[in-house]
Amino acid sequence: MEIEKTNRMNALFEFYATLLTEKQMNYMELYYADDFSLGEIAEEYQVSRQAVYDNIKRTEKILEDYERKLHLLSDYIVREEQLDKLEAYVTDHYPKDEFLATAIQGLQDLDE
Repeated sequence: MEIEKTNRMNALFEFYATLLTEKQMNYMELYYADDFSLGEIAEEYQVSRQAVYDNIKRTEKILEDYERKLHLLSDYIVREEQLDKLEAYVTDHYPKDEFLATAIQGLQDLDE
């Protein structure tokens, strides 16, 4: 499994997990976050390996569909990039401005 896909699925899962069924959440968490194999998940839930595979593939498509419609992850990434640029600019040009430093910290805290 490629690391980029794993990272993306974990990020999408963070944003959209509450929109999934309990079984979908459990399978995705075990497979992507805990690095369980399909066989291990199948054994845990007493289902076939194929059933786990199908559920995970279907859930991946659901997560991508949510992102395509809602843009929560992509908007978060853009916000983080813009905030990093703003922070660098303020640090370089206004290093002693307490108001700006506090405002930037407040923006960073919103996403935590």
